[in-house]
Amino acid sequence: MDRRTLLLGATSAAIAVAAGAFGAHALRSRVAPELLAVFETGVRYQMYHALALVALGASPLPGRSLTLTRWCFVAGTLLFSGSLYLLVLTGTRWWGAVTPIGGVAFIVGWCCLALGAYRHSSID
Repeated sequence: MDRRTLLLGATSAAIAVAAGAFGAHALRSRVAPELLAVFETGVRYQMYHALALVALGASPLPGRSLTLTRWCFVAGTLLFSGSLYLLVLTGTRWWGAVTPIGGVAFIVGWCCLALGAYRHSSID
């Protein structure tokens, strides 16, 4: 069990729930429906990866694989979800250019997890 990863996952999940509630209650009447959908996409991907971090923290995956996956998921959350939140809250469209970088971080994180699982499995 990796407490740091569990802590990051649980904290990110709490933030995702708060952001979701903020979007549903405070933003619904203030932004266009398409921007609300953008905000909800950020919340959804943050929650997916928060839950993945919690599972990762509870897994037996060893050091380096866990660390690389963890930081890719954290970076992905900050860049992907964070840029979508900022795009909606500030109205600054160029934040959308940051979003794919976060998506790549998520993909790299999942690849690191797969590689780590493969390397440390008993697959013959």
